[in-house]
Amino acid sequence: MTVSLEDKEHFKTLQNQLKNYWQEGDILENDDQDILVIPSFSIDQKVGKKVVGFLHYEERLLFSLIRLRNPLTRLIYVTAQPLSPIIIDYYLQLLPSIPFSHARERLLLLTTYDSSLKPLTEKILERPRLINKIKHFLRPNKSYMVCFNSTILEQELSIKLDIPLLASSPELLYWGSKGGSREIFAKCNLLHPDGSQLVYNINDLIREITLLLERKSYLNKVVIKLNEGFSGEGNAVLDVSGISGLFSADLSLEKKENLVTQIIHEAKVQGLGETWINFCQRIPELGVIVEAFIEGEIKFSPSMQGYITPSGKVQIISTHDQILGGEDGQIYLGCRFPAQEDYRLQLQELGLKVGLELAKKGAMERFSVDFLAVKEEKKWLLYAIEINLRKGGTTHPFMTLKFLTNGNYNTDDGLFYSPKEKEKYYIASDNLQKPQYHGLLPYDLMDIIAKHHLHFDSSTKTGTVFHLMGALSEFGKIGLTSIGNSWEEAETIYQTVENILDSETEDNLK
Repeated sequence: MTVSLEDKEHFKTLQNQLKNYWQEGDILENDDQDILVIPSFSIDQKVGKKVVGFLHYEERLLFSLIRLRNPLTRLIYVTAQPLSPIIIDYYLQLLPSIPFSHARERLLLLTTYDSSLKPLTEKILERPRLINKIKHFLRPNKSYMVCFNSTILEQELSIKLDIPLLASSPELLYWGSKGGSREIFAKCNLLHPDGSQLVYNINDLIREITLLLERKSYLNKVVIKLNEGFSGEGNAVLDVSGISGLFSADLSLEKKENLVTQIIHEAKVQGLGETWINFCQRIPELGVIVEAFIEGEIKFSPSMQGYITPSGKVQIISTHDQILGGEDGQIYLGCRFPAQEDYRLQLQELGLKVGLELAKKGAMERFSVDFLAVKEEKKWLLYAIEINLRKGGTTHPFMTLKFLTNGNYNTDDGLFYSPKEKEKYYIASDNLQKPQYHGLLPYDLMDIIAKHHLHFDSSTKTGTVFHLMGALSEFGKIGLTSIGNSWEEAETIYQTVENILDSETEDNLK
């Protein structure tokens, strides 16, 4: 898909409107605005379909409904398939000091009734009448659009609706890719794994693995990454321990490449049902890099999250320790907030460097940087791994915390405080999935929540907020954010919810 020069200029004009909005205050808190939420995962759908319940990840942005707490704000939320009314009611009941009916009147829910694997934004663009309906609802000069990530699809929809998109221009997508991330890390002098440039065929990949092992003959594993991935899907881990020791010998480059060629098909591709053959078929289209696998007896996977305002100001808004799974620890399962005290301020410092570089390139809205933290003796080494120039798995739990507590993140200590100066912690997951949860309807979940008093408590600002409720019945999968006044309390709340769900569904195992 190509974009004409005229459309590019129109899009730039629309984006510049955001700078005018921002001069009048925080656009995210401004009242009397129309917000169009397009929770489209406009990523490679062959990667996305490997994520269980992928279509229901559109529910991740339902925290946006909490913005209806501003009494003049109106919101449109578009999904591929209709959302259960009880899921919408659940979120609206979380609103503080706003009558349910008042908020509901300012919310317009629309759907494409299309469960195909095409990105949601593409589905909307295929439906001119739906676009006209959205445009009719939006007020000129008082509207903007938010999305999961910005591509030329979102750019085209922004142009057709004649409203700005609160996101980076699609022209900057490269800087949120694996290859682009490595370039920015080098520019910012951040420690990052030794690795390769972007290549587009298996022969060049073999050459890059060979060159990496020549530089680092002690490696036991390397990580092969498609340039576009999601939650760790699109990565493969190759055990090179059987050949790396031979690279110090006086072997020709050709013989070393032959050694790599003999084992490369043994790479373990991350993702349910994924194979090396399928992985290789994506390389010419997406590109691929290889990196050293970072070893360590004490190793964590922290991340930082930042925000770039339309005027170019960079803000640090959170740090997390990611919870990773899969055989080689490459799949994102959830997170803990905040990151460990030992390195959370260092994460902020490194993330700020990346944010400033992204801002120079014209990036806007959310970004995050994933790291690996390895403890050597008494020092933590932080390896920068990847930039996400979009909303991610840590976005919705943090924004849920912020909207529900009206608190603030303090960059001086990396902690979040409620208005009453209480520290807030949480554990969040997109992947609480068990066979016995299959068949649970959203209404069943609400019964369980009511029976066991699992509601978020607005008086103590603690408890659990659920998401991905639409994935329960078909996939037995649910997401949740458990908020406490300490890590221990958040962990207890989370475990209590899981135990109750297990108890309520134990008959399904018989």
